[in-house]
Amino acid sequence: MANLGIPQNTIEVLQKYKFNFQKKFGQNFLIDPNVLNKIMDSAEITKEDCVLEIGPGIGTMTQYLAERAREVVAVEIDKALIPILEDTLSAYDNVTVINEDILKVDINRLVEEKNGGNPIKVVANLPYYITTPIIMGLFESGVPLKSITIMVQKEVADRMQEGPGTKEYGALSLAVQYYAEPKVVANVPPNCFIPRPNVGSAVIRLTRYEQPPVQVQDEKHMFALIRASFNQRRKTLMNGLGNAGGLQVSKEQVAAALEQMGLPATVRGETLSLEQFAQLSNILLSK
Repeated sequence: MANLGIPQNTIEVLQKYKFNFQKKFGQNFLIDPNVLNKIMDSAEITKEDCVLEIGPGIGTMTQYLAERAREVVAVEIDKALIPILEDTLSAYDNVTVINEDILKVDINRLVEEKNGGNPIKVVANLPYYITTPIIMGLFESGVPLKSITIMVQKEVADRMQEGPGTKEYGALSLAVQYYAEPKVVANVPPNCFIPRPNVGSAVIRLTRYEQPPVQVQDEKHMFALIRASFNQRRKTLMNGLGNAGGLQVSKEQVAAALEQMGLPATVRGETLSLEQFAQLSNILLSK
C-alpha cells in the first residue's frame, strides 16, 4: 500500500473515493513523513505495544503505527472513512477499525479484550473542538495508560504545560499535570496538513504518572474547586468559590483556609499551584 504520508498518495485516495471533508468532524489529514516519524519516536511505539488511535482519518498515521506496534485499534467516527480505511490498511493484519464516537466507547473493556488489561498507548491527531473532553475522559475513566501522544492546536498544547500566573494557565493545565507529565515534542505548521488548518499545531506527549504528584483526599472536590476558581478568573478566590453553586463553602471558610496556607484573602485562583489547590481542598474538606 502506498505511504499516505506522501501528499500525492493522500490526494489520490481522496479523489478515488470522492471524499468530502466534514467541517463538523474537524478533519485535517497529516501529510508529512517527518512529522509522522517524530510522533512514532515520541510515543516510543514498539512491538510490545497495543495502541489506541483516535480519529485515524484515511489511515495515514495508522500505517505508521501498524508497522511499529503489535496491535492497533483505530476508532473513527465518520462512516464515510470506513471503506477507505479498509482499502488503505488492507496490508495489515494487526489493525482493528471501529466506527464509533470515542466518547461513547468503553475503552476499559477494549483494553481488557485487546491487551489483557495492561496499559496501552494512545496516539491521535485530534480535532481541536474535542481535545479536552477526550483527554479528560481517558484520564478520569481510569483507563490503563502509559502515555497519550497527540497532535493538538498549538495554544492548547501550551496551555497543558503552563504554570501558575500565566494567561494560558487554567483548569486544563492543572488537570493534565495532575494525571501526567506534559512535554511538547514538535511544533507543526499548517502546511503539513490537507486541508490546511488556520492555526499552528503541536505534538504533545502526556506520560501518565503512576501516582499523582500531590496528595489529595478527594479528587472530585479538588477539581470542582479548580473549575469554580477559573470560571470567574477576574474574581478573588474567596468570591469565586463562595459564589459557586454546588461547592457549599462559605467565603469565611475560604478566607480561613487561605490564612492557614499563608495566602492573602485577595489571592486569585490563577496564582495557585496544583499543590496549593490540593492543600486548599484538603483543608476545606477537613472543616
